[in-house]
Amino acid sequence: MNFLAVIGRIAFSFLQAAGRLGLFAITALSHMFTPPFYFRSLIRQMMTIGYYSLPVVGLTALFTGAALALNIYEGGSRFNAESALPSIVVIGIVRELGPVLCGLIVAGRVSASMAAELGTMRVTEQIDAMATLSTDPFKYLIAPRIIATTLMMPFMLVIVADTVGVMGGFLIATGKLNFNAGNYMTLTMDFLEAMDVYASLTKGAVFGFFISLMGCYHGYHSRGGAQGVGISTTNAVVSACMLILLSNYIVTELFFAS
Repeated sequence: MNFLAVIGRIAFSFLQAAGRLGLFAITALSHMFTPPFYFRSLIRQMMTIGYYSLPVVGLTALFTGAALALNIYEGGSRFNAESALPSIVVIGIVRELGPVLCGLIVAGRVSASMAAELGTMRVTEQIDAMATLSTDPFKYLIAPRIIATTLMMPFMLVIVADTVGVMGGFLIATGKLNFNAGNYMTLTMDFLEAMDVYASLTKGAVFGFFISLMGCYHGYHSRGGAQGVGISTTNAVVSACMLILLSNYIVTELFFAS
């Protein structure tokens, strides 16, 4: 009986948390499409989230593409299938590794930053003061962050991650594995389809929404001073990463399930 009570309490707590998150997401979405719009805040967030994340995203994609090319070449040589290297690299990077790695990196960098910043504002009562001065925190703080992340992920960071990741494989293949540069690029472009790019960009937009949503949600509901802000930051990163991996499977299923 006690075991069933524990299971019930856990299920009830989970449903409560899901309900609070759902209401937060609906409220944020409603504020994203209704005026007033704070364009200066939006541009600042786009610079912080998109432009300043480019170095770490680019370096990660470059080394991942290079390592992927080496692994595929070594594995393919066991079946005399080394020539499949360009096609496997471009599919692996564009469909999966580019958007997923980009999402996990941005989750660690941006979601934690949002949770820490909003959490600090919450525990120092700056958000309460903002509401007292008739400035809606959802309009000024939440909506610009979600819009900026949802736009910057697909249209800047994922495109860069895909391109640099493929170039990492190209550099290793032509510089170390004796592939012809022209043939490598021809095979890459021939094998890449528009659906692969659409899926990659869709994943970027979905991941961006979840990253900003979890960062804002946990930061906005921070309690308990510096320790509470630390817990909110950790929860934001962990929940964002879990949602990225879950939504990655769902989007892949929607695009490529036969």
